[in-house]
Amino acid sequence: MCGRLNITDSLGVRALCEQLEIDLWPATNMRFGRFIRATDTVSIVFEHGGKRLMQEATWWLLLDAQRQNGTTVFKPSRYTSFNTRYDKLDRPGSAGYASFRQQRCVIPITGFGETVHRDGKNFYYDISAQDGMALGGLYRIWRSVSPDGTVTEQFSCSVVTLPPHPKMATLHPKSCPLMLSVQDGSVSQWLSCHATHTGQLKPLLQPAIRQRLCAQQIDKPSTYQPVGDFFWLDAD
Repeated sequence: MCGRLNITDSLGVRALCEQLEIDLWPATNMRFGRFIRATDTVSIVFEHGGKRLMQEATWWLLLDAQRQNGTTVFKPSRYTSFNTRYDKLDRPGSAGYASFRQQRCVIPITGFGETVHRDGKNFYYDISAQDGMALGGLYRIWRSVSPDGTVTEQFSCSVVTLPPHPKMATLHPKSCPLMLSVQDGSVSQWLSCHATHTGQLKPLLQPAIRQRLCAQQIDKPSTYQPVGDFFWLDAD
């Protein structure tokens, strides 16, 4: 999966967040952007104490503590971690091992971008869902304590990536993101605080398109000019 997300303020994203039991307006200031890249801030939804909460998070799971103007701040690590591969979730010591068991989240989005390299050139595609899309991810919490004892928290996150889906082979032959749905219960299963045994979650780690998607080739992510006709990717 490429390192860019499309999170626009749309009726579909609003409806998705309402289904996720998140009241965006005016209680929560959700992060929107047409071209969100790795290390940018995104909004994640997670479950805590029986409630679903929304929180801003750095889209890069591993952060490093740095001193800045006498205080501790957390910056993206030199280790690439905006995505977490499915085959590393059960590998002790890996970045996502503990989070897979205790700190799972979803990222409400409009769509995501993929890049295909063919014949020495890059081809860019935008994949979106009219009703909004929920990507399955992991999060971590980083804490610092100031000299006066004030505790500051910073969240980070990653998107879980799966083996390539046959329907997306021409768009990204190496992997696809974990796509979840409110309608089929996969969102609730992923977020559930009670799902602490990884065997309960393994069925979700199979590539699946859970809603109809629209794919459009674009000239480049920064300008987003359509190239040719769009086409549909039907749900499985």
